[in-house]
Amino acid sequence: MRYFGKKVRLRAIERADLPRYVEWFSDPAVSENLSIQLPMSLVHEERWFEENLKLPVEQQALAIDAKAGRGKWEHIGGAGFHAVDKRNRLAECGISIGNKKYWNRGYGTDALLTLLRYGFETLNLNSIQLRVLEFNQRAMHVYEKIGFVAEGVQREVHFYKGRYWNMHFYSILRREWEARYGATKE
Repeated sequence: MRYFGKKVRLRAIERADLPRYVEWFSDPAVSENLSIQLPMSLVHEERWFEENLKLPVEQQALAIDAKAGRGKWEHIGGAGFHAVDKRNRLAECGISIGNKKYWNRGYGTDALLTLLRYGFETLNLNSIQLRVLEFNQRAMHVYEKIGFVAEGVQREVHFYKGRYWNMHFYSILRREWEARYGATKE
């Protein structure tokens, strides 16, 4: 599966991608927004990869690649859906740009828009949800700019750097997505 945005593509994660995830998730600037607080080894990531392959395809994590010119792509992060509820057509999404040279350049926004299009138009979801820690203001700005609606706050649920932080919950409905972006036909 490959799904294309303006600057990125989403694709299945390959075993060869795993060392990059270990490197990225070992960087506190990347991992703090993912609730990862302990170092990750390649062995742990390989176990995760094997478990990921056992999931239904719509719940398997995806790699984010950036256009690198002349038909080449560079792996810069990961995204995907979890907690997929087929009956109610909802899922929670997550995204991470691990390669910091692609931060603050629109790649995360394009990756999330591409993931939403995949969720609404291919998986036929009605509601896509996400959660974000209160100190990740950059992400909250992106979510609101894209059209996610703040739904609530879980107070002091995450301990990090000596204090407890709130978790914010957002969602976007298919009808909101279509009103804002219009449905596309592949």
